[in-house]
Amino acid sequence: MDPIPLTALIGLVAFAYAMVGHGGASGYLALMALAGTAIAVMRPTALILNLFVSAIAFAQYARAGHFRGRTFWPFAVLSVPMAWVGAQLVLDPAIYKRVLAFCLLFAVARLFGFFGRSADAQRSVPLFAALGIGAVLGLVSGMIGIGGGILLSPILMLCCWADAKTTAATSALFILVNSAAGIMGVLSSGEVLRSGDASLDPRCIGGGLLGSWIGASRLPELRLRQALGLVLLFASVKLMLP
Repeated sequence: MDPIPLTALIGLVAFAYAMVGHGGASGYLALMALAGTAIAVMRPTALILNLFVSAIAFAQYARAGHFRGRTFWPFAVLSVPMAWVGAQLVLDPAIYKRVLAFCLLFAVARLFGFFGRSADAQRSVPLFAALGIGAVLGLVSGMIGIGGGILLSPILMLCCWADAKTTAATSALFILVNSAAGIMGVLSSGEVLRSGDASLDPRCIGGGLLGSWIGASRLPELRLRQALGLVLLFASVKLMLP
């Protein structure tokens, strides 16, 4: 895939994911997988892009008053150190692709709105369950190179622990701290971040800004998210094939 269309598609991914409070790592990984990018380059690149876009999304949602610290911190306490540990684990390429494909299916379900509705009555987050969930999601996110928000969001919605807007704000900060921990883990493992890995195309930043503003203050663009979901579904199937 030519670099120019790739960066344009990354900007589109940032836009669509930021609308729902995500950094877009699963989308970036899918695009890089389709482009034939080496796995050693995919993970640090996705984490860096994730870091910036999730920070933008969190700022927008928090400014709009949707962040609740009591919903966030029980999941984050153990997820951060476990993301650091997970980032130092190197998976077999075949296993990596299968796990990534599974995570992409969660992304597809989220983008198609399967977890987009929550009950009016919200339940309090049980501490020990949140600690365990956070630890598992942190480990997985570190190993794969995602922030874990694409996995946390469905749990928050299905368990009625947060409404859609609070879920987006919580996921954005969850992704931010796990991506930072993942980057530190990658560095601790001796992996070198090349200068090209950290290059942020203005379209990616612009996509994150516009998408998170629409998601926090306006109605989400459903058709765009559905189109992106189809792309990710195709990428997931491609990764599952031998």
